[in-house]
Amino acid sequence: MTSETIAQNTASCPLCSSESSFFEQARYGSYFLCPQCSGIFLHEKDRMNETDEKNRYLEHNNDIYDEGYRNFVSPIVNAVKKDFCKTDEGLDFGAGPGPVISIMLKESDYSVTMFDPFFHNNPAALEKKYDYIILCEVMEHFYNPFEEFKKLYSLLKPGGRLYCMTALYDPSINFKTWYYVSDHSHVFFYRKDTLTWIKEHMGFISCTVDKRLIIFEK
Repeated sequence: MTSETIAQNTASCPLCSSESSFFEQARYGSYFLCPQCSGIFLHEKDRMNETDEKNRYLEHNNDIYDEGYRNFVSPIVNAVKKDFCKTDEGLDFGAGPGPVISIMLKESDYSVTMFDPFFHNNPAALEKKYDYIILCEVMEHFYNPFEEFKKLYSLLKPGGRLYCMTALYDPSINFKTWYYVSDHSHVFFYRKDTLTWIKEHMGFISCTVDKRLIIFEK
């Protein structure tokens, strides 16, 4: 086996930096599986360009008054309302063009700041600390999940919570035909072991998983 072949069959994990082996060839390119954190990621050479990525986000259902959309995000909205009060400060990180969670919480008089590199690019939002942070259908888009989770941890106050929503992968799923892989903007996929790695290496004291809802506590 030549060094070129070896290089093509290994890649550095963007979460834990471990050397990862080729896992699957799917519609949008080569995916690698990390033996350390169990994350699965699209090779960087196969990622979308910035313009196509933004256009892909604009294709999503962004109607903030659509009942189906509201029901989909309701687990996060309900969890925030259960755990925090209206005077606590939240950050909707990666709010997107249709920030339905922020809108729903503001309808109940909650204080939420929005940030998104494409649609709410407000750097000042990342210069303060929050009681809770919302990460809904965002973490699968992270090119550098280590740096992103490190940043999010630093933005949380002690006792704060990071509310995430994503689809987790498990071996019972046919990866190549999985609907989550059919979105080219999805570049990093998590398993339960990946969440444990994040908890232990970022400093969170707990991580709970309820279907698609994941809550890290600082």
